[in-house]
Amino acid sequence: MKNLISMRDLSKDEILHLMDIAGEIEKGNIVPDMQRKLAALLFFEPSTRTMFSFDTAMKRMNGNTVIMSGTKNTSAQKGESFADTLLTIAQYADIIIMRSPIEGSSRYAAEVVDIPVVNAGDGANQHPTQALLDLYSIVKTQGTLENLTIGLAGDLRFGRTVHSLAQAMALFGAKFKFFSPSFLQMPSYIKDDLAEKNIQFEECPELDGNLDDLDILYVTRVQRERFADPEEYEKARGSYILRKSMLDGVKDNLRVMHPLPRVDEIHTDVDVTQYAYYFQQAKNGVYTRQAIISILMGEV
Repeated sequence: MKNLISMRDLSKDEILHLMDIAGEIEKGNIVPDMQRKLAALLFFEPSTRTMFSFDTAMKRMNGNTVIMSGTKNTSAQKGESFADTLLTIAQYADIIIMRSPIEGSSRYAAEVVDIPVVNAGDGANQHPTQALLDLYSIVKTQGTLENLTIGLAGDLRFGRTVHSLAQAMALFGAKFKFFSPSFLQMPSYIKDDLAEKNIQFEECPELDGNLDDLDILYVTRVQRERFADPEEYEKARGSYILRKSMLDGVKDNLRVMHPLPRVDEIHTDVDVTQYAYYFQQAKNGVYTRQAIISILMGEV
Protein backbone atom coordinates (compact mmCIF):
# COMPACT_ATOMS: atom_id res chain seq x y z
CA MET A 1 0.00 0.00 0.00
CA LYS A 2 1.34 3.40 -1.04
CA ASN A 3 -1.98 5.22 -0.54
CA LEU A 4 -5.43 4.38 0.80
CA ILE A 5 -8.02 5.75 -1.59
CA SER A 6 -10.72 3.09 -2.06
CA MET A 7 -11.66 -0.30 -0.67
CA ARG A 8 -11.50 -1.52 -4.28
CA ASP A 9 -7.74 -1.03 -4.11
CA LEU A 10 -7.27 -3.50 -1.23
CA SER A 11 -6.95 -7.25 -1.51
CA LYS A 12 -8.42 -9.65 1.02
CA ASP A 13 -4.92 -10.42 2.34
CA GLU A 14 -4.13 -6.72 2.76
CA ILE A 15 -7.31 -6.21 4.74
CA LEU A 16 -6.57 -9.18 7.02
CA HIS A 17 -3.00 -7.96 7.53
CA LEU A 18 -4.29 -4.54 8.56
CA MET A 19 -6.78 -6.17 10.97
CA ASP A 20 -3.90 -8.10 12.56
CA ILE A 21 -1.79 -4.97 12.96
CA ALA A 22 -4.68 -3.05 14.53
CA GLY A 23 -5.23 -5.90 16.97
CA GLU A 24 -1.57 -6.02 17.95
CA ILE A 25 -1.53 -2.24 18.44
CA GLU A 26 -4.60 -2.42 20.67
CA LYS A 27 -2.98 -5.18 22.76
CA GLY A 28 0.25 -3.17 23.05
CA ASN A 29 2.31 -5.83 21.28
CA ILE A 30 3.19 -3.36 18.51
CA VAL A 31 4.07 0.22 19.45
CA PRO A 32 4.71 2.25 16.28
CA ASP A 33 6.93 5.30 16.70
CA MET A 34 6.09 8.35 14.59
CA GLN A 35 8.44 10.70 16.42
CA ARG A 36 9.48 13.58 14.13
CA LYS A 37 6.73 12.60 11.64
CA LEU A 38 3.98 15.04 10.67
CA ALA A 39 0.51 14.26 9.33
CA ALA A 40 -1.41 16.98 7.47
CA LEU A 41 -5.16 16.61 8.14
CA LEU A 42 -6.91 18.45 5.31
CA PHE A 43 -10.62 18.50 6.10
CA PHE A 44 -12.52 20.52 3.53
CA GLU A 45 -15.75 19.06 4.93
CA PRO A 46 -16.89 18.99 8.59
CA SER A 47 -15.79 16.04 10.73
CA THR A 48 -15.65 15.08 14.38
CA ARG A 49 -14.76 11.39 14.82
CA THR A 50 -12.60 10.95 11.72
CA MET A 51 -10.53 14.07 12.29
CA PHE A 52 -10.13 13.54 16.03
CA SER A 53 -9.35 9.83 15.73
CA PHE A 54 -6.63 10.48 13.12
CA ASP A 55 -5.24 13.25 15.31
CA THR A 56 -5.35 10.95 18.34
CA ALA A 57 -3.84 8.04 16.40
CA MET A 58 -0.88 10.11 15.25
CA LYS A 59 -0.24 11.64 18.66
CA ARG A 60 -0.46 8.28 20.45
CA MET A 61 2.41 7.20 18.22
CA ASN A 62 4.48 10.26 19.25
CA GLY A 63 3.81 12.00 15.94
CA ASN A 64 2.45 15.47 15.25
CA THR A 65 -0.38 16.87 13.16
CA VAL A 66 -1.37 20.08 11.42
CA ILE A 67 -5.05 20.58 10.68
CA MET A 68 -6.79 22.54 7.94
CA SER A 69 -10.54 22.85 8.46
CA GLY A 70 -12.20 24.28 5.36
CA THR A 71 -10.49 26.78 3.08
CA LYS A 72 -11.23 29.96 5.02
CA ASN A 73 -8.05 31.88 5.88
CA THR A 74 -6.02 29.85 3.36
CA SER A 75 -4.48 30.80 0.03
CA ALA A 76 -7.35 29.06 -1.75
CA GLN A 77 -9.24 32.29 -1.06
CA LYS A 78 -6.58 34.09 -3.13
CA GLY A 79 -7.08 31.76 -6.07
CA GLU A 80 -4.37 29.18 -5.41
CA SER A 81 -5.09 25.95 -7.27
CA PHE A 82 -5.88 22.73 -5.43
CA ALA A 83 -2.78 21.11 -6.93
CA ASP A 84 -0.50 23.92 -5.72
CA THR A 85 -1.99 23.71 -2.23
CA LEU A 86 -1.29 19.97 -2.12
CA LEU A 87 2.23 20.30 -3.50
CA THR A 88 3.05 22.97 -0.94
CA ILE A 89 1.70 20.99 2.02
CA ALA A 90 3.62 17.93 0.82
CA GLN A 91 6.83 19.89 1.43
CA TYR A 92 5.99 20.06 5.15
CA ALA A 93 4.19 16.81 5.92
CA ASP A 94 5.01 13.10 5.71
CA ILE A 95 1.44 11.97 5.01
CA ILE A 96 -1.78 13.69 3.88
CA ILE A 97 -5.15 12.65 5.30
CA MET A 98 -7.91 14.37 3.38
CA ARG A 99 -11.69 14.76 3.42
CA SER A 100 -13.47 16.59 0.64
CA PRO A 101 -17.04 16.92 -0.66
CA ILE A 102 -15.69 16.31 -4.18
CA GLU A 103 -15.68 12.70 -5.38
CA GLY A 104 -12.28 11.60 -6.68
CA SER A 105 -10.37 14.36 -4.90
CA SER A 106 -8.22 11.99 -2.86
CA ARG A 107 -7.22 9.94 -5.90
CA TYR A 108 -6.28 13.18 -7.66
CA ALA A 109 -4.20 14.20 -4.64
CA ALA A 110 -2.36 10.87 -4.71
CA GLU A 111 -1.43 11.53 -8.34
CA VAL A 112 -0.13 15.02 -7.54
CA VAL A 113 2.06 14.46 -4.45
CA ASP A 114 4.80 11.95 -3.69
CA ILE A 115 3.85 11.23 -0.06
CA PRO A 116 1.11 8.84 1.10
CA VAL A 117 -2.49 10.05 0.80
CA VAL A 118 -5.40 8.70 2.84
CA ASN A 119 -8.98 9.24 1.73
CA ALA A 120 -10.95 10.29 4.81
CA GLY A 121 -14.14 10.61 2.76
CA ASP A 122 -14.75 12.02 -0.72
CA GLY A 123 -18.32 13.14 -1.28
CA ALA A 124 -20.80 10.27 -1.57
CA ASN A 125 -18.12 7.99 -3.00
CA GLN A 126 -15.80 6.22 -0.54
CA HIS A 127 -14.74 6.25 3.12
CA PRO A 128 -12.18 3.43 3.30
CA THR A 129 -10.79 4.15 6.77
CA GLN A 130 -14.32 3.97 8.19
CA ALA A 131 -14.84 0.67 6.38
CA LEU A 132 -11.62 -0.70 7.86
CA LEU A 133 -12.54 0.27 11.41
CA ASP A 134 -15.96 -1.27 10.74
CA LEU A 135 -14.27 -4.50 9.65
CA TYR A 136 -12.12 -4.45 12.76
CA SER A 137 -15.24 -3.98 14.87
CA ILE A 138 -16.90 -6.91 13.10
CA VAL A 139 -13.88 -9.13 13.72
CA LYS A 140 -13.90 -8.20 17.41
CA THR A 141 -17.60 -8.93 17.84
CA GLN A 142 -18.03 -11.92 15.52
CA GLY A 143 -14.59 -13.53 15.60
CA THR A 144 -14.50 -13.64 11.79
CA LEU A 145 -15.30 -11.72 8.63
CA GLU A 146 -16.33 -14.81 6.68
CA ASN A 147 -19.87 -15.65 5.55
CA LEU A 148 -21.79 -13.17 7.72
CA THR A 149 -25.23 -11.70 7.11
CA ILE A 150 -25.07 -7.92 7.12
CA GLY A 151 -27.99 -5.49 7.22
CA LEU A 152 -27.35 -1.98 5.90
CA ALA A 153 -30.06 0.54 6.79
CA GLY A 154 -30.86 4.17 6.11
CA ASP A 155 -29.32 6.37 3.44
CA LEU A 156 -27.71 3.82 1.13
CA ARG A 157 -27.70 6.12 -1.88
CA PHE A 158 -25.39 8.84 -0.55
CA GLY A 159 -23.84 6.96 2.39
CA ARG A 160 -20.18 6.51 1.46
CA THR A 161 -19.60 4.37 4.55
CA VAL A 162 -22.04 1.68 3.37
CA HIS A 163 -20.60 1.75 -0.15
CA SER A 164 -17.12 1.00 1.18
CA LEU A 165 -18.37 -1.60 3.66
CA ALA A 166 -20.41 -3.50 1.06
CA GLN A 167 -17.44 -3.71 -1.29
CA ALA A 168 -15.16 -4.86 1.52
CA MET A 169 -17.46 -7.51 2.98
CA ALA A 170 -18.11 -8.91 -0.50
CA LEU A 171 -14.53 -10.22 -0.39
CA PHE A 172 -15.53 -12.38 2.57
CA GLY A 173 -18.71 -13.93 1.15
CA ALA A 174 -21.21 -11.79 3.07
CA LYS A 175 -24.95 -11.82 2.45
CA PHE A 176 -26.70 -8.46 2.55
CA LYS A 177 -30.07 -7.01 3.40
CA PHE A 178 -30.57 -3.44 2.27
CA PHE A 179 -33.11 -1.35 4.21
CA SER A 180 -33.90 2.05 2.72
CA PRO A 181 -36.63 4.22 1.22
CA SER A 182 -36.99 3.67 -2.53
CA PHE A 183 -35.30 6.97 -3.35
CA LEU A 184 -32.30 6.20 -1.10
CA GLN A 185 -31.54 2.68 -2.32
CA MET A 186 -28.04 1.31 -2.79
CA PRO A 187 -26.60 2.61 -6.09
CA SER A 188 -26.85 0.32 -9.09
CA TYR A 189 -23.08 0.15 -9.57
CA ILE A 190 -22.66 -1.34 -6.09
CA LYS A 191 -25.45 -3.87 -6.66
CA ASP A 192 -24.05 -4.75 -10.10
CA ASP A 193 -20.62 -5.29 -8.55
CA LEU A 194 -22.11 -7.60 -5.91
CA ALA A 195 -24.07 -9.53 -8.53
CA GLU A 196 -20.94 -10.06 -10.62
CA LYS A 197 -19.28 -11.60 -7.56
CA ASN A 198 -22.31 -13.82 -6.88
CA ILE A 199 -22.95 -12.06 -3.57
CA GLN A 200 -26.51 -12.48 -2.36
CA PHE A 201 -28.51 -9.38 -1.42
CA GLU A 202 -32.12 -8.40 -1.00
CA GLU A 203 -33.85 -5.07 -0.63
CA CYS A 204 -36.33 -4.88 2.24
CA PRO A 205 -39.04 -2.24 2.64
CA GLU A 206 -38.80 -2.03 6.43
CA LEU A 207 -36.66 -3.02 9.41
CA ASP A 208 -39.24 -4.51 11.71
CA GLY A 209 -39.56 -8.27 11.27
CA ASN A 210 -36.50 -8.59 9.04
CA LEU A 211 -33.68 -8.65 11.59
CA ASP A 212 -33.73 -12.20 12.99
CA ASP A 213 -31.02 -13.63 10.69
CA LEU A 214 -28.55 -10.74 10.91
CA ASP A 215 -25.07 -10.84 12.45
CA ILE A 216 -24.53 -7.10 11.96
CA LEU A 217 -27.04 -4.30 11.53
CA TYR A 218 -25.28 -1.19 10.23
CA VAL A 219 -27.46 1.91 10.51
CA THR A 220 -26.72 5.26 8.86
CA ARG A 221 -28.28 8.67 9.23
CA VAL A 222 -30.13 10.41 6.45
CA GLN A 223 -27.57 13.06 5.54
CA ARG A 224 -29.04 16.54 5.35
CA GLU A 225 -25.96 17.85 3.56
CA ARG A 226 -26.50 15.47 0.61
CA PHE A 227 -29.93 16.90 -0.23
CA ALA A 228 -30.44 19.91 -2.48
CA ASP A 229 -34.16 19.97 -1.67
CA PRO A 230 -35.03 20.46 2.05
CA GLU A 231 -38.48 18.95 1.48
CA GLU A 232 -36.92 15.75 0.15
CA TYR A 233 -34.75 15.57 3.26
CA GLU A 234 -37.72 15.98 5.61
CA LYS A 235 -39.55 13.24 3.72
CA ALA A 236 -36.66 10.83 4.21
CA ARG A 237 -35.79 11.81 7.79
CA GLY A 238 -37.09 9.34 10.31
CA SER A 239 -38.10 6.79 7.67
CA TYR A 240 -36.09 4.06 9.39
CA ILE A 241 -35.77 4.28 13.17
CA LEU A 242 -34.43 1.29 15.11
CA ARG A 243 -36.12 0.74 18.49
CA LYS A 244 -35.39 -1.73 21.29
CA SER A 245 -38.69 -3.54 20.71
CA MET A 246 -37.60 -4.41 17.18
CA LEU A 247 -34.67 -6.46 18.52
CA ASP A 248 -36.85 -9.15 20.10
CA GLY A 249 -35.90 -12.53 18.64
CA VAL A 250 -32.62 -11.46 17.03
CA LYS A 251 -29.45 -13.57 17.23
CA ASP A 252 -27.43 -13.22 20.45
CA ASN A 253 -24.35 -12.27 18.47
CA LEU A 254 -26.09 -9.42 16.62
CA ARG A 255 -24.33 -6.09 16.99
CA VAL A 256 -25.79 -2.76 15.93
CA MET A 257 -23.22 -0.45 14.37
CA HIS A 258 -23.36 3.16 13.20
CA PRO A 259 -20.62 5.42 11.78
CA LEU A 260 -22.03 8.36 13.80
CA PRO A 261 -23.19 11.07 14.22
CA ARG A 262 -26.57 9.69 15.22
CA VAL A 263 -29.65 11.87 14.78
CA ASP A 264 -32.82 9.86 15.44
CA GLU A 265 -32.29 6.69 13.39
CA ILE A 266 -31.36 4.63 16.49
CA HIS A 267 -33.59 5.30 19.49
CA THR A 268 -31.69 5.80 22.75
CA ASP A 269 -33.49 2.79 24.26
CA VAL A 270 -31.21 0.61 22.10
CA ASP A 271 -28.15 1.99 23.91
CA VAL A 272 -28.76 -0.15 27.02
CA THR A 273 -29.05 -3.43 25.12
CA GLN A 274 -26.28 -5.97 24.57
CA TYR A 275 -26.55 -5.30 20.84
CA ALA A 276 -25.42 -1.66 20.84
CA TYR A 277 -21.81 -1.33 19.67
CA TYR A 278 -21.55 2.09 18.01
CA PHE A 279 -19.55 3.89 20.68
CA GLN A 280 -17.05 1.02 21.01
CA GLN A 281 -16.91 1.07 17.22
CA ALA A 282 -15.77 4.71 17.32
CA LYS A 283 -12.98 3.80 19.75
CA ASN A 284 -11.80 1.09 17.38
CA GLY A 285 -11.15 3.84 14.84
CA VAL A 286 -8.01 4.93 16.71
CA TYR A 287 -6.37 1.47 16.57
CA THR A 288 -7.32 1.01 12.94
CA ARG A 289 -6.04 4.41 11.90
CA GLN A 290 -2.81 3.84 13.80
CA ALA A 291 -2.40 0.67 11.75
CA ILE A 292 -3.17 2.48 8.47
CA ILE A 293 -0.65 5.25 9.14
CA SER A 294 2.00 2.78 10.30
CA ILE A 295 1.66 0.59 7.21
CA LEU A 296 1.70 3.52 4.79
CA MET A 297 4.71 5.03 6.55
CA GLY A 298 6.58 1.73 6.49
CA GLU A 299 6.78 1.43 10.27
CA VAL A 300 5.29 -2.09 10.51
